Order: sequence, then C-alpha cells, then structure tokens
Amino acid sequence: MKKTWLLFVALLLTTLMTACASGASKRAMMGAELPAPDTTTASGAYEGATDYRLGSQDLLEISVFGVSELKHQTRVNSNGLINVPLVGSVMAGGKTVPELEKELARKYAEGYLQNPQVSIFVTEYTSQRVTLEGAINKPGIFPLTGKTSLLQAIAMAQGLHELADPSGIVVFRYVNGERMAAAFDMKAVRDGSMPDPQIYGDDVIVVERSGSRSALREFLKSIPAFALFMAL
Repeated sequence: MKKTWLLFVALLLTTLMTACASGASKRAMMGAELPAPDTTTASGAYEGATDYRLGSQDLLEISVFGVSELKHQTRVNSNGLINVPLVGSVMAGGKTVPELEKELARKYAEGYLQNPQVSIFVTEYTSQRVTLEGAINKPGIFPLTGKTSLLQAIAMAQGLHELADPSGIVVFRYVNGERMAAAFDMKAVRDGSMPDPQIYGDDVIVVERSGSRSALREFLKSIPAFALFMAL
C-alpha cells in the first residue's frame, strides 16, 4: 500500500515538473479561500450538512427518543451494513444521515414502536482518509475523524521530520476536475500569519526535505511565498 502511494506521489511531482518546465498557466487563489474538493460528500462530512453519504468504517451513534435501551454505537462494515437492535442488519453505506434515520424509523414502526423518532450522529468519519508523504515522522494514510486542519493532519503523522523544510508543505487536491496544489509554510501557519486550511478526504500532503533538489522544490520556487491554491 505504501509503495503504491509513493508511486502516486511521484507521479504528482512529475506533473509538477512538467508544468513548471513548460511554463503552463496556473490559476490561483488565496489559501484562506482554499476550496473544497469535487466530492461534496466530503465537504458535508465536516460542515454538518445533510449530503454526506456514509461509508465503510464510519462510526455511528444511534438513538430513539424516549427509548434509552436502543441507544448504541455501531460501525459501518466493509459491505456498508450496520447491526441495529431489534431490526438486524441494515444497509447504511451510500445513504445520508436523514435517509438512514428515516429508514430505521420505518423499520421500528413496522412492529416495535409507534411514531419512533430516530437520531443518528456520526462520531467518526473514518471513510474519509488523507495521505501524508515526504519528510514526516510517520508517513501513511490516516482516517479523518472530524473537521481537520493542516496542522492537525501533520500532528496525526507525529509531526515533521527533523530534516523537513517547514516552508515546503504542499497539499494536492482535485477541484472542479482540476488537479490543484497549495503550498504552505508551517512557521507562518503556527504564528497565524498564514491560514491553517481545512483538510478533506483524498487530499495528499507532501513535505519537502531541506536542501533537496526535486520536482516539488521546483514547484515551490515557481509560486509566491504565500499560501496559494494553483491548478497544475
């Protein structure tokens, strides 16, 4: 798995080198306005919107008003199913929270409760994952368990490696069908002079090493010294 993601990141960096060498035009916006990815479901996951669609390994807390015995937590399995008391297995994968609430209320009303009011709270958005590579203490793929900033994502990977370049952090993301990248300086983010952007599922964060001569370094040289989000 790790080798596959290393290859993927290498391909991203090759694209960067090609774009820089060819002088390809880039569209940019301030990092403070860092746009959400194409998958609006990922955006909904962290803003409390109703369009987030549940996925494998998401952890749900389910309760029925007035029936404390039915309050429980359940995790969506790899097939998209959850196990619900009295009801049994129910397909949750691909449904929004309101859709699943309505489905469970219907099942409870079929033979157990009168006018049940079902509430579902997603306690872990584990189906959303972020990849961290480069000069990180613990590179890998990590689940996003809620609204997560760049600093928090790096902390999940046990922080920057001692050889990391704090000014060489790049976030890759697809927006409106375009592969885009934003560069960040961790020192500036920490002191508040640069925004700490929200991270979404499927984002790739790459940390450059100090003094390296790579495609990522060439990309960093080609953009202003502030958080910009640029089409590649």
